[in-house]
Amino acid sequence: MQTRLLTYLVLLLGFAAPAARADEWHTNYDKALATAKAENKRVMLDFTGSDWCGPCIALNKRVFTQPEFMEYAAKNLVLVEVDYPKRKVLPDDVKAQNERLMKQYGIEDKGFPTIILLGPDGKSLGEFTGYGGEGPAEFIAKLEKLRGS
Repeated sequence: MQTRLLTYLVLLLGFAAPAARADEWHTNYDKALATAKAENKRVMLDFTGSDWCGPCIALNKRVFTQPEFMEYAAKNLVLVEVDYPKRKVLPDDVKAQNERLMKQYGIEDKGFPTIILLGPDGKSLGEFTGYGGEGPAEFIAKLEKLRGS
């Protein structure tokens, strides 16, 4: 009986952990900047088409949902999803904000996914576009390269 209870508890915690990690992604740019400044962290903007962009979906699955990336992000980043979905409906304020950010960062000319790293002060540290199939370690290395420049 105790073994069965322990198994259920482990399964429950396993399913709860990804949900908690998903909550770490912000959709409000201004609040994310304020959090980054207060916590002295970098802001990672993920310009994505979450429900239609194949490379965006792969990046999310192969990097953003992996424990190695989530541990790194928890210590170093404030994560912001700047989404342009085709099927999912965004609140009007988020849609307007995302359109403003697309223009501000020139995403129309870059495509999806585009990752932009900002310092705690909101200034751009660099960016990269596209996803080539790298895993969490390689993605973190790319962020660290931007962070150090």
